[in-house]
Amino acid sequence: MPILPIDSGRYGTVEMRRIFEEEHRLQLMLNVEAALALAHAEVGNIPRSDAERIAASASVEKVELERVKAIEKEIKHDVMAMVRALSEASGASGAYVHLGATSSDILDTATALQLKEAVSLIEEKLSQLEKILIEKAEKYRDTVMVGRTHGQHALPTTLGFKFAVWMREISRHIQRLRECRPRVLVGKMSGAVGTQAGLGKQAFKIQDLVMRKLGLKPAEISTQIVQRDRYAELVCLLAMVASTLDNFATEIRELQRPEIAEVFEPFERARQVGSSTMPHKRNPITCERVCGLAKIMRSLVLPALENIPTWHERDLTQSSAERFLIPETCILVDYMLKLMTDIIANLHVDEKRMRENLELTAGRVMSESVMIALTRKGMSRQEAHELLRRLSLKSEREAKPFKKVLLEDETVRKFLGEKEINEALKPENYLGTAAQQVERMVEMTRRERKTRGLTD
Repeated sequence: MPILPIDSGRYGTVEMRRIFEEEHRLQLMLNVEAALALAHAEVGNIPRSDAERIAASASVEKVELERVKAIEKEIKHDVMAMVRALSEASGASGAYVHLGATSSDILDTATALQLKEAVSLIEEKLSQLEKILIEKAEKYRDTVMVGRTHGQHALPTTLGFKFAVWMREISRHIQRLRECRPRVLVGKMSGAVGTQAGLGKQAFKIQDLVMRKLGLKPAEISTQIVQRDRYAELVCLLAMVASTLDNFATEIRELQRPEIAEVFEPFERARQVGSSTMPHKRNPITCERVCGLAKIMRSLVLPALENIPTWHERDLTQSSAERFLIPETCILVDYMLKLMTDIIANLHVDEKRMRENLELTAGRVMSESVMIALTRKGMSRQEAHELLRRLSLKSEREAKPFKKVLLEDETVRKFLGEKEINEALKPENYLGTAAQQVERMVEMTRRERKTRGLTD
């Protein structure tokens, strides 16, 4: 009976969960054993016919998971249980199964095969999210909204600018993921303590042949295990991706507050229930789920880093931790990417409310714009800043529109006429290079996508 929400199917996509299912893991281990036997045959260590029989037997149809588990229950060794089961299925040729190898040759190489599949899925989802953000950045390039710092109204910006910033963060994660592939997706065939003594004089060639058959690169050097800085790098990166998604989700949650009400995550009006007792509620539960899962993702960084230290050439302290953290990091970040892509693709935007919120400070949000207008007319920057600070406080204290306070001030009127004040108070006139930055970032991202072989 399932216990964890990944097992029950509550979290995770079907395609990513499949990669880490027990039977698929067993098949990948069998693939490594088959590649090893064929490599031995190629260098003349064992008969070709025996290698081919081992390879033909190396499938979960012939080496059943239940049989492997039964053997493991008896001998208390997971890899040796697989070796014995494959040897049984291979008949007399089974004498050559696992020749010269150690357990970690099979385990770490199978992990590399799993991660190769998983990283491809994650990059695909990152690219999908990147594409959605391109579309949103372009669509809302000129949609003016208030920018906020410290949770307070700051200056006007655009929703498209916000999406462009998010887009580039995702683009950087794609770049990081592609850069770490050669370091993370490596296998090994080096035997006990890494010296390759059991593989004989053709050890280098055997390792190269095995990895070529599996579509992996060999670790340039290893002890009895692949060094765990490789996995730690990937886990740290995936935790960064999760934290980025947490940031997006937190922003959407904040902007969905009724007091702000500028954007809303998708809500299925016909059937979705917001609360078990308050019928009116429209909770940002999907964004909250992303934020919650990001906590788990960040918590997995510590065991990944603590797996780097090992006693001498190997110990087993990594093994039990990795049975949790490697599947969890891949499954959860893949799922979070799917959720966030769906959220942003179907985000509801209230442009009217954005305009209304710009007016909440009665024009004071444009104080910097007026300050710059004054400096252009000859007032010193420091004098203009102090003047606008005092006038902003007066507007707030007396509940007067900022424009009225400006028009009543003799110093302001010496430098600016009413028309100039009106122009300085228009949010759309004080967006700087926001639109151009959006265009430049979209163009840059499209170029990068093209180099990655994407046409859209």
